[in-house]
Amino acid sequence: MSRLTHLDDKGHANMVDVSEKAVTTREATAQAVVNMLPETLHMITAGEHKKGDVLAVARIAGIQAAKRCSDLIPLCHPLMLSKVAVELIPQPESASVLILATCKLAGQTGVEMEALTAASVAALTIYDMCKAVDKGMVISEIKLLEKTGGKSGHWKVSP
Repeated sequence: MSRLTHLDDKGHANMVDVSEKAVTTREATAQAVVNMLPETLHMITAGEHKKGDVLAVARIAGIQAAKRCSDLIPLCHPLMLSKVAVELIPQPESASVLILATCKLAGQTGVEMEALTAASVAALTIYDMCKAVDKGMVISEIKLLEKTGGKSGHWKVSP
């Protein structure tokens, strides 16, 4: 296991210097799952929610969150993202919404945190919009699925 790069030799937090790293194409995909009552999922997918299109609002929230990741997560670098895609997939069989967030750039540091932030905030937005009808929703399975680029190359979660 490698040492933590956000700590200096004295154990103090610091932002990693990436200026000597090569610019490569980097991409990451993360997920989140929001479990809910079947009636809540039906309300969302049928467009019957009085607050409007829940999935559209959650998609925009996820995209905005990826763009603001460095404002939310200490020591993250501000990045010039070239792509942010947030897909929200209703799963009627499990009464849930699967969220897949993908971020991409050509740069000197990875985009894993941006993808994770996008998926998380999209999930939180679904919760916020639907909590009046379903306070028991559960956000789970927030995880990195895949990343490419950089020195460590390609990584994919084990099935």
